[in-house]
Amino acid sequence: MKKLLQVDFDFTGPFGEEMSTLLMDLAQSINNEPGMIWKIWTENPKEQLGGGIYLFENEAYAQAYLEMHSARLKEMGVEKIRGHIFDINLPLSTINHAPMTEVK
Repeated sequence: MKKLLQVDFDFTGPFGEEMSTLLMDLAQSINNEPGMIWKIWTENPKEQLGGGIYLFENEAYAQAYLEMHSARLKEMGVEKIRGHIFDINLPLSTINHAPMTEVK
């Protein structure tokens, strides 16, 4: 069953276009993570938060990625990492126009 992973953490930047430029290689490498279907990058400069929403093939892949990503962030000096794995309610998500073709 597909799983959604939500991760956020305290982040002082860079944000926006500068973040896009500096993290391009990281973004490309994430496509090679086992079981990863897609990622939406999230940022909130006002509240100094970074993170992402991911769709994985199953919970084992999501959990393994969360553990690896948390370790990588800690190596970068990030201390407060919040990660949650969710089931997806497909009928309700479809009503609200979620891009769920990858979930079936």
